[in-house]
Amino acid sequence: MNPMSERSNHSKPVSDDHIKTRCATVPQLSIVVPTYKERDNLELLTRRIFEVVGKSGIDAELIFVDDNSQDGSVELVESLRPTYPVRMIVRTAERGLSTAVLRGFSEAQGEVFLVMDADLSHPPEKISELYQPIASGESDFVIGSRYASGGLTQDWPFLRKLNSWGATLLARPLTSASDPMAGFFCLHRRTWENSARLNPLGYKIGLELLIKGRCRKIREVPIVFEDRYAGKSKLTLKQQMLYLVHLQRLYFFRFPVLSRLVCYGLPLVVIVGLILMLR
Repeated sequence: MNPMSERSNHSKPVSDDHIKTRCATVPQLSIVVPTYKERDNLELLTRRIFEVVGKSGIDAELIFVDDNSQDGSVELVESLRPTYPVRMIVRTAERGLSTAVLRGFSEAQGEVFLVMDADLSHPPEKISELYQPIASGESDFVIGSRYASGGLTQDWPFLRKLNSWGATLLARPLTSASDPMAGFFCLHRRTWENSARLNPLGYKIGLELLIKGRCRKIREVPIVFEDRYAGKSKLTLKQQMLYLVHLQRLYFFRFPVLSRLVCYGLPLVVIVGLILMLR
């Protein structure tokens, strides 16, 4: 019998002793969570994650990458380490969600990477559904999707829905995925390693990995996206402007000739046309 199949039949919550034993093994899955002032969410998130992976028989490690919050997050994670295979990397010289995710990848030991937010808006109960298609080789990028059939955004005001819809529409020519903006996604280590010229900007690292990793077998798992459990949103106008710059870079990567024609050729045609009209 396949060992993976044997483990997937395990239905009892994982014991503390089992968790401690797994700390010494190479994990199958590395879960990377970028954080900034998310202390009040970390214990509950950790417990839910390891309850899920324990029931699913997945050997996992949890890596928090923190942008020097100085809010007690480090001490909290240290208190969890005797029970769970969890650690925190604190960055003092760099900021930003995208670069935090890549730092987590560089420290990860697993062959499969999963990224999720710290605020409990992404349901840990869906981790196995994102992991299995990558582990089996059926997919090379799996998204926890708000917009796939069966997905839902809970209690979002109209303006937030409009903002998300507009950002998704702008990315539509780059990928057929219904929710390419998702921050809840899973990929194989080699997809990251083979990604061309990663140049993260802002907070949509998933979209960059999807495009520059040249992912073709994309799967979307519907999720209920809930409002954050505690703390404040980090989405600002600056982050939204950075997304537009990031999007421009991805268009240049995905459609280099067409993008240069639009950016440089069209203004030149307009200028020449005006000159000819004024002669």
